[in-house]
This record gives sequence, structure tokens and C-alpha cells, in this order.
Amino acid sequence: MHEMTIALNVCRIATERVGPENLSRVVEVGLEVGSNSGVEVDNLEFWLEVMLSEPPFVGARLVIARSDGDDLRVSYLEIEDGREAD
Repeated sequence: MHEMTIALNVCRIATERVGPENLSRVVEVGLEVGSNSGVEVDNLEFWLEVMLSEPPFVGARLVIARSDGDDLRVSYLEIEDGREAD
């Protein structure tokens, strides 16, 4: 269940970037997960896919880069502005 908590925090970080008005949507979430981070990547991927199926993430792609070390971080968020251009 450790991975579920990590997934919740990743979604919280992404939601903060989108803002309370939800004028944007998250298109892609990039994570870096180290081999010594203590994270079961398959389990984390499962939870994130479940959570990324809800607004404002619907259709968001998940990209997990595995690395050496104990890193665990959101490496990037791709966000699309939902406002119409004038």
C-alpha cells in the first residue's frame, strides 16, 4: 500500500499545478524511480493508472524512467491549457 500513497501524492502535486479552476488538464506525468527507492514499480504503475483515469487526468500518459540510486521524484508534468485561444 506504500505505492498507493505515493500515487496519491503524485496526483496531489499534479492537481496543484492544474489549479482549483481546472482550466487545464494533465497530459503526461513523468516519474523517476530509482532501483534502491524501495518502490515496487509495477504496483505504483497500477495505482497511478487507476488514479490518472479521473479528472483532471483523464487520458494522461504515465512515463516512468528507472534509474540507479534511491531517487523517487516527479520529473515533469505536461499540462495542456484548456482555454480557447482568441
